[in-house]
Amino acid sequence: MEQDEKERHLKRTQRHKAVVDEKIAKAQEDRGVIVINTGNGKGKSSSAFGMAIRALGHDMRVGIVQFIKGAYSTGEETFLRRIPEVEFYVMGEGFTWETQDKERDIQAAQRAWEKSKEFLSSSEYKLVVLDEINIALKLRYIAVDDVIAALRRRPREQHVVLTGRAAPPELIAIADTVTDMRVVKHAFDAGIMAQKGVEL
Repeated sequence: MEQDEKERHLKRTQRHKAVVDEKIAKAQEDRGVIVINTGNGKGKSSSAFGMAIRALGHDMRVGIVQFIKGAYSTGEETFLRRIPEVEFYVMGEGFTWETQDKERDIQAAQRAWEKSKEFLSSSEYKLVVLDEINIALKLRYIAVDDVIAALRRRPREQHVVLTGRAAPPELIAIADTVTDMRVVKHAFDAGIMAQKGVEL
């Protein structure tokens, strides 16, 4: 019986390896990709900053623009600002329910988008993170057509990560990788305040 299980396991792993090897053989295009992290679950920005650290490990220059989250400092901002290969701009004025000033929020989003376009037009930056841009798009503080046009014009080798809930369908359509993060549980719903090293 034990030998039969070993043989079944071997056949399963061989089939799996053949499938993976075939996919690797077909993946021959080498270019920058567009990644979207969206959905209501936690981890969209955290994943993007993990990619920034990964890119730095490959000696890539990174440009980061944070839309919306501007009212308080975060651990990732404090850490990444220490690294000379990173340019980190926090352009928002805080969450919209905090500012309660639509015109000011629109102006902040427009300033963030102007900085984003600088990064997207420069071959110096191999990874660009546009954190919480999806919220600005959802609220129509910036135009999705403008974002798509800038993404299409960017240098061929440049990777871009766009985060935030409610990514527009037009943006999802042109992306290479899209992850929709789902909430199962969140500590905040149980009355636990945002924690340094976890949310901050």
